[in-house]
Amino acid sequence: MAFIDYYKTLNLNKNATEKDIKKAYRKLARKYHPDVNPNDESAKKKFQELNEANEVLSDSKKRKKYDQYGKDWEHGETYEKARQQQQQYQHSGGGQTFSGAGTGFTDSDFSEFFESMFGGSTRSRNTRQTKFKGQDYNAELHLNLKDIYQTNKQTLTINGKNIRLTIPAGVENKQTIKIKNHGGKGINGGPNGDLYITFNIKNNTKFKRDKNNLYTNVDVDLYTAVLGGDITIDTFKGKAKLKIKPETQNGTKVKLKGKGFPVYKKENAFGDLYITYSIKTPTNLSKKEKDLFEELSKIKIK
Repeated sequence: MAFIDYYKTLNLNKNATEKDIKKAYRKLARKYHPDVNPNDESAKKKFQELNEANEVLSDSKKRKKYDQYGKDWEHGETYEKARQQQQQYQHSGGGQTFSGAGTGFTDSDFSEFFESMFGGSTRSRNTRQTKFKGQDYNAELHLNLKDIYQTNKQTLTINGKNIRLTIPAGVENKQTIKIKNHGGKGINGGPNGDLYITFNIKNNTKFKRDKNNLYTNVDVDLYTAVLGGDITIDTFKGKAKLKIKPETQNGTKVKLKGKGFPVYKKENAFGDLYITYSIKTPTNLSKKEKDLFEELSKIKIK
């Protein structure tokens, strides 16, 4: 593929700012837009080149790679990995084992690898080509807290491939798991890279999660708090009955064992649910109720 100078495409130099790039792209895109130039194949091609140039130069990470590697910018990480491995080999004293690869690796091999990867010499090669692991991929999976209360399956589409993923119950927010051989394709017959998936878990429940334990507040009316009684509360899994002891104080904490969150990769193991009671003072009292409270207060004073 012929090399396209993205800066030249946008009529810019390498010192162009983000604002310069945006301005140049908008100006040229208007000029060569297919709606403005119907049935003009050259304008259509120019418009595609403008989009490609803008996509790379307007992204600071891509632009940095493009400035460093030119037409081979998309293979920059692979080249860096190969270069580092070559340095490790040289620092080890020049023996016959290439660190991390298990094969012989000479300066000539490295040059040929670079040429084969980045469009260099097309001459036939009789020497052995070193195998390299493919690039690792990283992905983020967004889930709700309820989604991970039970083990479930998800299908992810990575680079056009559908990957069936089993998500164990109790996975942590920001936890990363590795799926082997689902990254970039290996080089010269080397193994594929790996896929790393980081979980982004949104808690849209009234429960606070701390590892395997859950925390919540439960309102208790004043009469039940004073006299005792039964109440029904929500746990993460469903309803549960609680017995309130007489004269329960505001802020009292109780623990429901095994009513918390599943323990990661431990079947039928759960954390605990911690409940804090919030005593609610009655409002909108009738005259009779107020009289009774006044009578009660006089009894307590005596």
